[in-house]
Amino acid sequence: MQPTGFREQFIGLADAWALAQGIVDTVREPVLVLDSDLRVIAASRSFYSAFEVKPDDTQGRLLYALGDGQWDIPALRVLLENIIPEKGVMEGYEVEHEFPDIGHRTMRLNARQVFYADGANTTILLGMEDVTAERILEREKDELLREKDVLLEELQHRTANSLQIIASIILMKARAVNSEETRFHLEDAHKRVLAIAAVQKQLHSSAATGSVEVAPYLTNLCNTLATSMIGDSRPILLKVIANAGSVSSRQAECLGLIVTELVMNALKHAFPEEKVAGQINVAYDMAGTDWKLSVSDNGVGKTAIAIVKVTSGLGTGIIKALSHQLDAKVKTEFGLHGTTVSIAHTAVLPKAMSAAELVA
Repeated sequence: MQPTGFREQFIGLADAWALAQGIVDTVREPVLVLDSDLRVIAASRSFYSAFEVKPDDTQGRLLYALGDGQWDIPALRVLLENIIPEKGVMEGYEVEHEFPDIGHRTMRLNARQVFYADGANTTILLGMEDVTAERILEREKDELLREKDVLLEELQHRTANSLQIIASIILMKARAVNSEETRFHLEDAHKRVLAIAAVQKQLHSSAATGSVEVAPYLTNLCNTLATSMIGDSRPILLKVIANAGSVSSRQAECLGLIVTELVMNALKHAFPEEKVAGQINVAYDMAGTDWKLSVSDNGVGKTAIAIVKVTSGLGTGIIKALSHQLDAKVKTEFGLHGTTVSIAHTAVLPKAMSAAELVA
C-alpha cells in the first residue's frame, strides 16, 4: 500500500488553508501573505502583536492602505513591485520607517514569490525581522569608537609633548652640571627619551590601534633617527631593507625600540670618529610566522673596546628585555669590518611522534 501523499491529506481548500494559517502563526517573526495585487490574504499573530493592529483592519486590505497608509514606504514598493517580480526572492532587505503607533523601526525583510501548478495567481510571502535594537547598538558602538579615537589622539598628543618637555629638561641639566660623567649619562638619557618619542610618533602615524606595516614603519622611524641623531654633521648613511609584512602595535613598539637602541649603539661605538664615513643597515625579513631583524654597520668591527661596550650596559639590557617580550633570540657577530646584531623569532614546530607513541 502506497503511503498517503502530502496532497492527498487535504481534500478540501479549508484543510489547506488551516495548514497554511497554522504555519504562518507558528513563525516568531511577523509574516504577511499577499496576493498578486498586494492584498493581505493572511497575517501571523506576531504581526498583529508587533505592529499593534487587528485582523479586521488587516485581512483583505491592500498592504499600502494598512494603518492609514503607514506601510506605503518607498523602499518597500521597490522590493515588492520591482525586485520580487524580477528575481522571485529577496533576503535581508532593510527598511527604516516611522510608524505612528510604535515609533521608528528598522525592519529586515525577506520576501518570496510562490507559484502554483495550476497557473493560478501567485502569492508573496513577506517576512519581517525587527532589527531596531541591533542597529541602535551598532550606532552606539560606532559612537564609542569615535570617542575612543578622539581620546587616543589627545593622549598621544599629550604624551608627545610630555616627552619633548622631559627631553628638554634633561638637556638643560646636562649643560648645567660640571661632572663629565654626569653630563654623559644625562645626554644619554636625553637621546633615549627622544628615541621613545620617535617610536611613539611613528606608531601614531602608522595607525597603531591595529596592525602596522613593518617596512614603512621602520623607514619612517630611521628617517627620524637619522635627522635627530646624525643630521648633516656626520657622513653616515642609515638604510632600511624590509620586505612586506605587518605586526601588532605592541610588536611594532618593541621592534622600534630595539632598532633605536642598536642604531644608537652603532653611532656611539662603531664610528667613534665624528668625521669618518660609514653605513648602518636595518634589515627585516618575514616568512610566515618567522621573522628576523638585524642592524649591521661597517664600523670599527672586532676590537676589544667595541666588544666590551656593545655587549654590556643599559642599551644591551633593554634589547634583551624587548627581545624576550617578542619571544626572540639575540645574536651578535663581530667582524673585522663591522658588527651585526640579529633578533630572530622562529616558530617551534610540534615534535613528530614515533610509531610506538602513536600506538600507545
